[in-house]
Amino acid sequence: MFGYSKLSYDNQHIKLSLFNFVFLKITHSFRNTIHNLNNRLIATDTIIDLAKKTIETERDAIEHLSTLLTDDFAKVVNCIIESKGRVIISGIGKSAIIATKIVATLNSTGTPAIFMHAGDAIHGDLGTVQDNDVVICISNSGNTPEIKMLVPLLKRGTNKLIAMTGNTESFLAKQADFILNTFVKKEACPNGLAPTTSTTAQLVMGDALAIVLLEIKGFSSTDFAKYHPGGSLGKRLYLRVADLVSKNQVPSVQKDSEVKKVIVEISEKMLGVTAVLDGKKVVGIVTDGDIRRMLNKYDNIKDLTAEDIMTSNPKTIPANTLAIKALEHMQKKGISQLLAMDNGTYVGVIHLHNLINEGIL
Repeated sequence: MFGYSKLSYDNQHIKLSLFNFVFLKITHSFRNTIHNLNNRLIATDTIIDLAKKTIETERDAIEHLSTLLTDDFAKVVNCIIESKGRVIISGIGKSAIIATKIVATLNSTGTPAIFMHAGDAIHGDLGTVQDNDVVICISNSGNTPEIKMLVPLLKRGTNKLIAMTGNTESFLAKQADFILNTFVKKEACPNGLAPTTSTTAQLVMGDALAIVLLEIKGFSSTDFAKYHPGGSLGKRLYLRVADLVSKNQVPSVQKDSEVKKVIVEISEKMLGVTAVLDGKKVVGIVTDGDIRRMLNKYDNIKDLTAEDIMTSNPKTIPANTLAIKALEHMQKKGISQLLAMDNGTYVGVIHLHNLINEGIL
């Protein structure tokens, strides 16, 4: 009816049945394997030994890496320093991932850098490279199709080409102006397939390059803070007491203020403390701890004033001091707040909670 003979129909039916049988057998085998793995605990010593072997393999490769440094490394550093452009770093596969990390490290340490994927470069992104840029291509083999296609395109310009490769006889290495040798004897992967030791070597070489550039440029912690304003590390390097005090209310009472007013001031300003002034001059401090001690000491507090319960000569700190220094001062003195002063004038309170909220502690 449909143009099939009974024989051809039977053959098709047999083939389908055989396919279903094989599929079910493979599925059953796979499920049994997973079941067996789930029910088989690997000995702790075996797991630790495998991990140690991986770490030791990569450690040995890194130790050997320092012996591969040549004059080319110094030439690369000088090339980047003398360049008026950026460092363009390209790669494919796992090397591309390493390239993005090296770019991030260079940018954060004062060397402008951009990542360009080797595959995308040959499909339109080659315009990323400008006349004064230095280009670093990362490839362990140095012979991948994308790299072989990209390199001639780069060589058409005047840009210096740097090869970061584990194969100094590769196409990439022979076409490059300078070579950063990242040769490794073997991958940590037992099959020698997954990029492991080779990518670690690339990462370390990139770090070496970034740190040498940092040192030569005299890139300081202050410079570092400019590129890391949002993180806790950056805040430790630039955030000052005045920046935090400005977010707080400014608790203060006069020395002859009655105790009730002192308590209200501490409560309303929510810093657990108030400065005690004589006119505009700071003469003392009252904390919530002082209030508790007062209540334990006196039965009648009606006639008491701020001066009666304050601590004279309170701990102060200049408002332009780094916040991290304020933290160190608090920890040293075992206190949780300091009075901030600007050229002898009381401007507010910096509290331990301010530092915690900013991620400095």
